Amino acid sequence: MHSTEIRYFLAVANTGSLSAASKQLFVAVSAISRQIQQLETRIGATLFERHARGMVLNDAGQILENHVRKSMMDMEFAIAEIQGLKAVRRTVIRMACTDGPAYDLLPQMFARFRAINPGVMFYLNVGTAQLVSETIRSGDCDLALQFSLTPERGVDVLASYPASVLLAMRHDHPLAHQQVQLGDLHAYPLAFNEPTSTIRQLFDLSCRMNGIFLEPALSCNRFSTLYDFMLCTPGALVACSHFSVMFKARRDRLVLKSINIEQLSQRTLQLQTQAGRHRSAALSQFIDFSCELLNREGAAFERDFGL
Repeated sequence: MHSTEIRYFLAVANTGSLSAASKQLFVAVSAISRQIQQLETRIGATLFERHARGMVLNDAGQILENHVRKSMMDMEFAIAEIQGLKAVRRTVIRMACTDGPAYDLLPQMFARFRAINPGVMFYLNVGTAQLVSETIRSGDCDLALQFSLTPERGVDVLASYPASVLLAMRHDHPLAHQQVQLGDLHAYPLAFNEPTSTIRQLFDLSCRMNGIFLEPALSCNRFSTLYDFMLCTPGALVACSHFSVMFKARRDRLVLKSINIEQLSQRTLQLQTQAGRHRSAALSQFIDFSCELLNREGAAFERDFGL
């Protein structure tokens, strides 16, 4: 296939219309349309669904786009290796994660890794579990860290860690020195993630199965907000994994309690990459570093907090 055809194809796929691609490429609409038609003739299949307001990739177009982008990325890696840039020098690692790991775990992980490799830079995209899964499958990031309930399609799981749902509270909380049951939570302000999050799904399922109704005092899609609410509100509790407060829990003298319900232990924290993805030297080193840190700090946390 000719590079011009592919370039015009990607421009239309990115912009969603011939006119927008024309403005981006400074090429006449007719020329772009002609190249797209030639490409479709060469492949023997239409690549776009054509609508009055634009063009959207169909299934064949999405397959081609995925292969083209992977080929382009492989070419970038080849050029980098040829130029001697494979070593851990000035390299950008692109990550995606859900909100929990972004609050406490990843900032510490980035800082500690950069203390050893100051030339490595990070780009972090924080989103919903669905967005993170789409980002890693499409190859738009190098690595993902997210809480997961089910296996992911098109993803290699590099490491997986149990991430039970816990309750975090201040050290002076009335429940800090006793076993906690779901029914005990009625009397206290609860700070929970939004209903679509994995942690909320497990908590709501546990409540339904035990015939208990709990209404959060605060529901939010930002864990930092939930955490600060817990610190500032007498008697408040926040549902989380220990990975979400792995370093701040000691600083803020928190107590973490488990609830002996099977549903609340079904999550794992997974380190993921796109299936079959090439790994640069910097990425491979960061993966090894991350796994070692999660194993070491996770074990220390469970020991120190009696989990």
